[in-house]
Amino acid sequence: MTDREMIMEMVEKARAAQKEFETFSQEKVDAIVRAAGKVIFDHSEELARMDFEETGMGTYESKVSMQSNRAKAFWFHMKGKKSRGVLRRIPEEGLIEIAKPMGVIGSITPVTSAVISPMHNTMASLKCGNAVIVGPHPRAKATSGRVVQLMQGAIEELGAPRHLIQVIEEPSIQLSKLLMELCDVCISTGGPGVVKAAYTSGKPAYGVGAGNVQCLVDRGMDTKEVVPKIIAARMHNQGIPCSCEQFAHIPEELFDDYINEFKQAGCCYIDDEVLTDKVRNTLFPDGEINKELVGRPPFEIAKAFGVKLPEDTKIIVVKVTKYGDNEILAKEKLFPVLAVRSYQTWEEAVGVAEANLTVMGKGHSTTFHSNDKDKIEYAAEKISVSRFAINQSSTAVVGGTMRNGLAPTGTLGCGSWGNNSISENLDYKHLYNISRVVFEPKNNVDPTDEEVWGE
Repeated sequence: MTDREMIMEMVEKARAAQKEFETFSQEKVDAIVRAAGKVIFDHSEELARMDFEETGMGTYESKVSMQSNRAKAFWFHMKGKKSRGVLRRIPEEGLIEIAKPMGVIGSITPVTSAVISPMHNTMASLKCGNAVIVGPHPRAKATSGRVVQLMQGAIEELGAPRHLIQVIEEPSIQLSKLLMELCDVCISTGGPGVVKAAYTSGKPAYGVGAGNVQCLVDRGMDTKEVVPKIIAARMHNQGIPCSCEQFAHIPEELFDDYINEFKQAGCCYIDDEVLTDKVRNTLFPDGEINKELVGRPPFEIAKAFGVKLPEDTKIIVVKVTKYGDNEILAKEKLFPVLAVRSYQTWEEAVGVAEANLTVMGKGHSTTFHSNDKDKIEYAAEKISVSRFAINQSSTAVVGGTMRNGLAPTGTLGCGSWGNNSISENLDYKHLYNISRVVFEPKNNVDPTDEEVWGE
């Protein structure tokens, strides 16, 4: 059997399962979605261990926390929401909106999100009556395969068709491309190469842009409140999430105070230019990210550039003076390494942040630590990202939580800035089609020309 024949067979099985599934009631669909999320929640420790051992990235503790909390947030967001049949009746507009499945969803998932991306994309797909085929990263195939196996077992117990969820067991770039080409809609969560492939597959696609979260610290903030939030984000799962703070902008006259707080909290601080060059060359040899160090702890990263650190070092903080195209540490760093730079004016900080994002990360997210409404709104108008987290750790909030209005997701759209089709968090609402029934509302009349054109 050729690669194409294999993927075609999977898609045909998925189509047959989806046709049966689309007849299920909203209540039965919701029970199946709940089961898919709950089984991952129940096995979060097992999956975290598998993920850590297979990929060698991040930390076991972070993965347990992320997977269990994300499972809860995904289901809580979808719970009780209409996604099948009549969504809304709007008599004053003469409209009835009816949700219909899209069909077979192809879910391409990254090595850095071997559990959360397959879980979310499956739950969101099922919520709308779709089937889903997961194309995992080759370096995370066992973990992602186990995720799918668990969800398959959980939903089959509730009468769901066997091939409603499938996974490519021996993934490859070629098989992922074929899945994108042959499915009805593609969700591509990963690097720019696979996202570009999704958008050129000829099928509707949802992709993500690179992260490079800028963290702007205003004057008048409490260092003892701000620094722990930055550290928590930067060290989370050893800096893998795209939503981690990457570059902190700190007021010039307060710079030493913040650095002392980082040091006291157990961080390594580097301000020697020779050593900083070693950091640059170690993390980005020949200008490309060092994949061998992605998601590794600070002491291992430091060892690679010739410095011995305690194993409990939280993050590495590196002072830089340049930015944008002139500073490679201004890019996204999939390591627990934070670049820091001082600024004189808020306008300067905003300009530097935008310059960094122009190099990488435009459209994703930014964090402000400020209580000044005018400064926050000024920066939010100037900086080209889709999400702003205020006085919070970006990692904890921009992916959506049970306490904010962002849809909990594993796929953060970055809009046209990041070459994405959406500038919001991918939600189940993106995975159904809407048919609109149009009536002529009673007693409605056309406005006069004077009403239309009058000022």
